[in-house]
Amino acid sequence: MSNYSYLDFEKGIKQIDEDIANAKIKGDEHAVEILSKSLEKEVAKVYKNLSEFQRLQLARHPDRPYALDYIRALLTDYYEIHGDRAYRDDEAIVCYIGYISGEKVVVIGEQKGRGTKNKLRRNFGMPHPEGYRKALRVARLAEKFNLPILFLIDTPGAYPGVGAEERGQSEAIARNLYEFAALKTPTVAVVIGEGGSGGALAIGVADRLAMMKNSVFSVISPEGCAAILWNDPAKQEQATKSMKITADDLKGLGLIDDVIEEPINGAHRDRVSAAKSLGEYFLKELAKLKELSIDELIQKRMNKILAVGVYEGE
Repeated sequence: MSNYSYLDFEKGIKQIDEDIANAKIKGDEHAVEILSKSLEKEVAKVYKNLSEFQRLQLARHPDRPYALDYIRALLTDYYEIHGDRAYRDDEAIVCYIGYISGEKVVVIGEQKGRGTKNKLRRNFGMPHPEGYRKALRVARLAEKFNLPILFLIDTPGAYPGVGAEERGQSEAIARNLYEFAALKTPTVAVVIGEGGSGGALAIGVADRLAMMKNSVFSVISPEGCAAILWNDPAKQEQATKSMKITADDLKGLGLIDDVIEEPINGAHRDRVSAAKSLGEYFLKELAKLKELSIDELIQKRMNKILAVGVYEGE
């Protein structure tokens, strides 16, 4: 249990975990049994009514499963596809072809990386324009061979560096929005952690857009919002609540299609169950999408996109 990273609101859980570990060392099975029941109650109490800010913390949890964790859990006979055929291979975007329960699919995801070396390699999950162009190239490949696509969204945002801007960051994002809207193959996008601004939207246009229960999706980070509105990044908790960025908030506003339930104590504590939930959701929605013709698929997708932000007065 000592390998887990605990958040501020998980102090009670951490203490019981430590007590269980000590009881196991002493060989006290009776104490382990009692403490395990106490742990279940504490987890239920803590996670029953999480605040918006606490869900943001969970979305950014360092142990939370990333795109590659889901890919390795769900795909069999998978093969990675590299490069945008124009500049380089951006490792903040990962593209795989493989099978999910016998269904041949393409998975395109944003990967943050663990540990300093991998975080730098993946650029902390912030793609450059060549990453988005790689995603588009692979999506077109999927379209050519009639393969459904699963997008896994998890980024603080597109990389804002000078080089990225010089190579057309905004154009690459806009191009993906345009092209994915008319892609002739079923698509499902899932926010698995942090969905940050255009960096998330660039692989978020799909027939179905869902969010894991403890993920967030926003136009700007709460810190950035607080800095702009109140000139005080420390007010990020207030900003998080005001921005309505949690899965339940966005489902209520009609901006996403579904919320995928996680294990009660978060995806980071039970990656197997989290991956199972995501995989089952994808296959269920894919079966529905396959019942539509390509023309119907695209028309429904366009109708959904055009309905975003529409307001009907009295």
